[in-house]
Amino acid sequence: MTVSKGLLLLDVDGPLNPYRARRPAGYVTYRETPSGRWLRGGFPRRGYRVRLHPGHGALLRSLADETGLELVWATAWEHAANDRVAPAIGLDPLPVIEFGDADAERDDRGRLFWRVGGGWKWPSVVAYAAGRPLAWLDDEHDGEEFARARAAFDRDRAGHPTLLCHVDPKDGLGAPHLERIRNWAAALR
Repeated sequence: MTVSKGLLLLDVDGPLNPYRARRPAGYVTYRETPSGRWLRGGFPRRGYRVRLHPGHGALLRSLADETGLELVWATAWEHAANDRVAPAIGLDPLPVIEFGDADAERDDRGRLFWRVGGGWKWPSVVAYAAGRPLAWLDDEHDGEEFARARAAFDRDRAGHPTLLCHVDPKDGLGAPHLERIRNWAAALR
């Protein structure tokens, strides 16, 4: 495949952690406690619940190999995605887009979250991509609260191949998302 230096950006919550799903099949439950411990298993009411599928890493590596796209974290988890999420799904550490604190706040675990009306991911993604083709798996591309930030992103990315691949947090990452990225990357040849 001839896609050179293209990016496949990964969000965690929504695509890899379908936080609105009810007990998704094949997923393993983890808990990040308020003290920062990472526990495997249910542990009801103890910390932030994260459900991850151990097979997603192999699917994403295969997609990256097939398309020539580089896997990159684009998540509020930032570097914690390499420490916690990557091993749970079978990925080696990936590059991380750092978002800084512009237009965002930090929760009690130190992770970023967006303020209503904010668009804290968009400018950092534009800067990191630096004109390279990018496909982006996220659950927040179409939110009305991001209208201004999305418009600026679209202006800044004009003329650069871009696929915003929305993943519903009730379903998580699935075959249709991978196929959509595969087809998009093939069209770049």
